Amino acid sequence: MQEQSHVVARNRTEGYIIECDGDRATIAAIAGPSVTASEDYWAVGQLISVRVGENRLVGLIHKVDMPDALWKKDADNVIHIHIELIGEVRSTPDGKSAFSSGISQYPHMGAIAHRIRASDLAAIYAASERKTVSIGSLTQDDSIPALISVDDLLSRHFAVVGTTGVGKSSAVTLLLRKVVAERPDVRVLILDPHNEFATAFPDHAIVIDPANLDLPFWMFRLEEFADVVFRGREPNAGEMDALRDMIQLARERFRMADSQASPLLRRRERDNRAVTADTPIPYRISDLLALINERTGQLDGKAERPHLKALKARLESIINDPRFRFMFAASTIADTMRQTISRIFRVPQDGRPICVFQLSGLPSEVVNAVASVLCRLAFDLAASSDGNIQTLVVCEEAHRYIPADPDAGFWPTRQAIARIAKEGRKYGVYLGVITQRPGELDPTILSQCNTVFAMRLGNERDQQIIKGAISGAARSMINFLSSIANREAIAFGEALSTPMRMTFETIPASKLPGAHMQEQQQLMRAGDRRVSLESVIERLRHFDNAATDPSEPFDYEPVVMEPAEEQRPSIPPLLPLDPDQRMPLPAAESDWRMRHAETREEHLRSIEKQQSRANDLVRSFRHDRN
Repeated sequence: MQEQSHVVARNRTEGYIIECDGDRATIAAIAGPSVTASEDYWAVGQLISVRVGENRLVGLIHKVDMPDALWKKDADNVIHIHIELIGEVRSTPDGKSAFSSGISQYPHMGAIAHRIRASDLAAIYAASERKTVSIGSLTQDDSIPALISVDDLLSRHFAVVGTTGVGKSSAVTLLLRKVVAERPDVRVLILDPHNEFATAFPDHAIVIDPANLDLPFWMFRLEEFADVVFRGREPNAGEMDALRDMIQLARERFRMADSQASPLLRRRERDNRAVTADTPIPYRISDLLALINERTGQLDGKAERPHLKALKARLESIINDPRFRFMFAASTIADTMRQTISRIFRVPQDGRPICVFQLSGLPSEVVNAVASVLCRLAFDLAASSDGNIQTLVVCEEAHRYIPADPDAGFWPTRQAIARIAKEGRKYGVYLGVITQRPGELDPTILSQCNTVFAMRLGNERDQQIIKGAISGAARSMINFLSSIANREAIAFGEALSTPMRMTFETIPASKLPGAHMQEQQQLMRAGDRRVSLESVIERLRHFDNAATDPSEPFDYEPVVMEPAEEQRPSIPPLLPLDPDQRMPLPAAESDWRMRHAETREEHLRSIEKQQSRANDLVRSFRHDRN
């Protein structure tokens, strides 16, 4: 009973409109001993209701001050409350309340204002006719769910921004869980530079890392392959011209040999498909090197010889570098495009629609090229399949790939991501951008993300970027960005009915990104400080053990081979730091090539018995690219 009387007294506290300019209004009210309302009644961040006829305008308090700047402790004081108008609540014929972001009638001088009532607050954030899901609750009232439309979240792209440690990765994990639950037709490709998302989706994701990745070099376009060959530096013009010509000839040579060995290939298809340096048709490194040698030996190629010799040396250096095994292994020489696409883009999904592509183990000079290949393929697959292969590409640390400086970064990667942002909606390929520095992100890409979850940002420039992205109403919410708590966000855009300050749902600790690292750190804090340096070094050398032995010469002869095995569904097991806790492994488990030798031989024998061509999707894909 006492609680009810408190609420009634609180609702009777009123203020009066004394100024309005269309976007904002000022309320005069009394604060002091005679007022029975709670101390935070007129606090910044609260929502206020202003009675105008039969409707109630809704305003957000963004500033509170006093006209004379003098507070009287034991007397009543006049205060001014500055609000930003965000919409109005109307009563429907059936007696319910409905919120609209437009304002049909502005308040007159003296219009009564008070704290918004619970029914109106619920109406503002109530589910609309769109299908929505809850991702958390309002910060102002945790009994009201924060609802988003998954369809609008995807089709109009989204961004999650916030400084380090505020919960961006956890928020992304929650959003992706909602996406795969509501849209089982959508695949998710996460570009994970920190190797932290593997533990977040143990039942929904496969993990691709350098130890099990087969991404054939011939699937790289000329600019992408050149970025690998020249180790991320500006390519030499003479070598670049030679590489373009040689790759085109190598592709044509492979296609001619392949068509002669495949009588089932239709003559019309063989004659009509033009081959360029970018056509995704396999070619042999041995053919490429042989063509370079032939050109070097020609009398009319004397002027090109220095460039050709330098290009050959670069190619041989990369081929024999064990870090690039994922591009030049024996299994990448055959036409394995269907298998590569199937694994990375989850066709079929097999109950695991998410692919976590771990980038941290790749050589730094090849990361941009790999990201370009993946983003380009995501778009091309959606377009070639008439929208049947829908993919959400999630770019963690997106400012690495699409920086604000147009002269920085790798142009093909920027171009591939921009194409998804601008045209992807038509074909069913969507973009999720995650960054801690929106000020360093390409503003064109950020402007294409029509739903934004802005978590705590301390940098003023970053705050101004987000403030410019929010629509007119509730722009003052951005003023809270420097002080909101972890897991809180200012959310606005197409996927929400109105901008809101919200708190994301809590995810179980075992399913948080990087959960395995958190567990180890907690053990250390609890007193278990035993560390085996031998084990740490062994894990540091894990990739080298999985790669080709550099002491063995690289075999340039093509070997036709299927992928070794179906992609494993979780991250590689990490050895405990304490040697006593580790189970002894069989000798065959110490080397990746030994573990899969028998499987590779079986695939080799089976592929020799059949000469089946790539499926219709790959044929259509290659035809569309010409």
